[in-house]
Amino acid sequence: MSCVFCEYPEKDYIIENELAFAIYDKSPVNEGHMLVIPKRHFASYFEATEEEVMAIFKLTKKCKKILEEEYSPDGYNIGFNVNYAGGQTVMHLHQHIIPRYEGDVDNPRGGIRRLKKQLVYYDG
Repeated sequence: MSCVFCEYPEKDYIIENELAFAIYDKSPVNEGHMLVIPKRHFASYFEATEEEVMAIFKLTKKCKKILEEEYSPDGYNIGFNVNYAGGQTVMHLHQHIIPRYEGDVDNPRGGIRRLKKQLVYYDG
């Protein structure tokens, strides 16, 4: 089975550690959009070992420093899409680091919640 992240050329990594690497997203949501990807192939965040989660976490902090220097974002959205229903299109775990900028949307309140209609709960 072919996997774009398993076959990604090491020379194009932005940064890496023993268990994960980071690249710029080829279809960015915003300027500087990065992905942090474990080197081991598996699909879901829930399959990651504690060591892999920590490796991703450590790279995320290093990516933030790179993004601060290169793009000076005003905020971030950071997260994982899990399974097709959760928006995952490449079935190799990857974390999105999406820099946000003042004015990139009219009203950023609620972050990614603005992407779909909100559920409404009623008391009673």
